[in-house]
Amino acid sequence: MADTLAALRSLMSSHSPPLDALVVPSEDYHQSEYVSSRDKRREFVSGFTGSAGLALITINKALLWTDGRYFLQAAQQLSDQWKLMRIGEDPAVDVWMADNLPNNAAIGTDPWCVSIDTAQRWERAFAKKQQKLVQTSTNLIDEVWKNRPPLEINPANVHALEFAGRSVTDKLNDLRERLTQEKARGIIITTLDEVAWLYNIRGSDVSYCPVVHAFAIVTPTSAFFYVDQRKLSSEVSGYLKENGIEVREYSAVSADVSSLASNQLGPCAFKEAQSEVSGRTDIGSREDAAESIKTEAEDGDTIDLIWADPGSCCYVLYSKLDSDRVLLKQSPLALAKALKNPIELDGLRKAHIRDGAAVVQYLVWLDKQMQENYGASGFFVEGETLAQKKQLEGNKLTEVTVSDKLESFRASKEHFKGLSFPTISSVGPNAAIIHYSPQPDTCAELDADCIYLFDSGAQYLDGTTDITRTVHFGRPSAHEKACYTAVLKGHIALGNARFPNGTNGYALDILARVPLWKDGLDYRHGTGHGIGSYLNVHEGPHLISFRPHARNVPMQASMTVTDEPGYYEDGSFGIRLENVLVVNEADTKFNFGDKGYLSFEHITWAPYQTKLINLSLLTPEEIDWLNTYHSKCRDILAPYLDDAEMAWLKKATEPVCA
Repeated sequence: MADTLAALRSLMSSHSPPLDALVVPSEDYHQSEYVSSRDKRREFVSGFTGSAGLALITINKALLWTDGRYFLQAAQQLSDQWKLMRIGEDPAVDVWMADNLPNNAAIGTDPWCVSIDTAQRWERAFAKKQQKLVQTSTNLIDEVWKNRPPLEINPANVHALEFAGRSVTDKLNDLRERLTQEKARGIIITTLDEVAWLYNIRGSDVSYCPVVHAFAIVTPTSAFFYVDQRKLSSEVSGYLKENGIEVREYSAVSADVSSLASNQLGPCAFKEAQSEVSGRTDIGSREDAAESIKTEAEDGDTIDLIWADPGSCCYVLYSKLDSDRVLLKQSPLALAKALKNPIELDGLRKAHIRDGAAVVQYLVWLDKQMQENYGASGFFVEGETLAQKKQLEGNKLTEVTVSDKLESFRASKEHFKGLSFPTISSVGPNAAIIHYSPQPDTCAELDADCIYLFDSGAQYLDGTTDITRTVHFGRPSAHEKACYTAVLKGHIALGNARFPNGTNGYALDILARVPLWKDGLDYRHGTGHGIGSYLNVHEGPHLISFRPHARNVPMQASMTVTDEPGYYEDGSFGIRLENVLVVNEADTKFNFGDKGYLSFEHITWAPYQTKLINLSLLTPEEIDWLNTYHSKCRDILAPYLDDAEMAWLKKATEPVCA
């Protein structure tokens, strides 16, 4: 690590101009949350493996910013050469740079890995001391990363209409209507899941995310797909051609954005423009044809804007555009993708049923193993762990070996394609690390006297899943039960909410926290995120969170969102409960203001551990909800379980009373 920092500082000093600081984001060229192994530059330079964070290297300091999910993990993983900066508690990175770096400082970053919004925010902060953001021509991390993983050529696949629910033609028609409405003659699409969704293409370029490294540009007459063409079979190439999508090399996007800016993107755009200009046989140049497109607008207005999403489009592409002719607005595909069509919703419901069966099978297996190998009292009984535990190495259960077993249950299910994120399998103190990722050589052994939290999910052709359950196979303490019950109460309160159209996730977030707040407890992460349809497990643009950007997009019918409050006690235990919800129109007795009302539908099916619940803290309505949910679990999962598994589930879902 010291050698890496020294090598970087040497490159910084020899750079033209010399750099006073280097910013290393977590993101790739597409602003992805999860990135391929060769794009984990921030992890390489800092040693911190969490999915979110930003590294800053100066001549004599190295700092890493991350959010509350990763405070504990980062503190454990960073060497003494690094300082942890806690987002929300310490100064933001742009504020720190503006305040601590000298006047006229040059701050370098790879403009492919930074969004328009981020770069412009930094530039505003730098202005007061005449500091400047320098776009490096190469990524300096790549120059010192000697064993950087090689580029992989993974095949792209067509996502069948039976799962996608809407054709590429329909999606392109809708997108082009939006371009016309916004007076835009083109849009640059950089987000991997948006490209995949628009063209009904899937791949495996990023672990856990079925996406292909690709860009797209769409105009009123053309659609371009920028991808390493070695990833395309003849079948996929034929499918793209049939749908009017022109394939170009991944690296060509930069030049084509410049062509788009000057209204010369072709050849398809030029040929079609030429044919559409009625009666013109004297067009002597591409510029004339482009001008014809430019001026053919409704109501006499000129269609001359290029649409770029400021939150996801990389700064290097924006820099090639005329800033006066750029529409900086969230991509219309973000909301379109979030609003699931009926076939996607049907697939998601079915995928979650199969996934729930896998989780129950896992709990049945784990309950038996904990009793036989560790003397645990088990899932149902609050007994003391037997003093004599089997110590045979072959019977040893670790956070990794049990998560592998969970994956095997999922892998046996129809349409399984892989996990949707690294399984968080955590025992005792590790469960307090919100996004803990166990490693084979350092993970903990299971312990019947400790809480066990597992947050996991899968990718199926018909849907993406994400579920968290927290269990205890011995005797939980009164405090653990009280905390679990508070989390459950918040989970129930949010899931049962009814609210008017126009309500956003910022307003709903409090519902999950109030039961914890009553005891002076809270958690440092958001409460819910959208989920893809055989796409990314974390999907926007909506979310349920205390963070201000949760105000940006209201909940709408046919969205999906998770319901996942938690509580984490550093060095002791962690608790989280998570189901996926579908937003539906609510049938209310009244309709004040003619707004229309919405409600949530649970589509995740797995039991809550009743022995972890202090039933005296639940209201009669909460007990009724719990019993009803458990009854549905039995009925819905029964066709997927054998007799022994079903007997276990019946016991796990027996009605309770205060």
